[in-house]
Amino acid sequence: MVDPRLQTGSAAPTNPQDRSAVGSPYDPPVTRPNRRNKWLGLVAWIGFSFLPSATAAFVETGSWYESLNRPAWTPPSWVFGPVWTLLYLLMGIAAWRVWAKGGFGDRRTRVALVLFLAHLVLNAAWTWLFFGLHLLTAAAVEIVVLWAMILTLTAMFWKLDRLAGALLVPYLLWVTYAATLSIGFAVMNAPRAGP
Repeated sequence: MVDPRLQTGSAAPTNPQDRSAVGSPYDPPVTRPNRRNKWLGLVAWIGFSFLPSATAAFVETGSWYESLNRPAWTPPSWVFGPVWTLLYLLMGIAAWRVWAKGGFGDRRTRVALVLFLAHLVLNAAWTWLFFGLHLLTAAAVEIVVLWAMILTLTAMFWKLDRLAGALLVPYLLWVTYAATLSIGFAVMNAPRAGP
């Protein structure tokens, strides 16, 4: 007599180690990078994070920036370089830690990392809007959107890796401060009607 289970094909594997052969939920959902790739990933994510800083090489502040009315809380120009260098480094380490958790194979880490990469475009765009195109109002609006993305990223990273989320907090605080500056520049240098 034929076993009814064999009439529709081969029986399902009963050994949990064999279940991966049929694509069952027992398959490991995440493939983590090996040790060598992990450290190469760190270099790559830090490199990605520094990409927005390259846009500064294609714009000139010149006398235009010096002629602007500035908010009273504007820091000396020399402050920006060291601060952004540290922030880009922390951002890269944070993204790397999230990537090392599950790479792009895990849905949650993939969404967080894609948002991280997308937000770097906004980070770079502010420099072009403000210094390149002299669009102060557009830059002020853009940095508020950027701030909202950073807040979202910080929350997402925190859920995946608390240290990664914590590493983004200084970035969030600085962009909060930078947003007040950008809005201040836009308001204080807006065209005024009348003679």
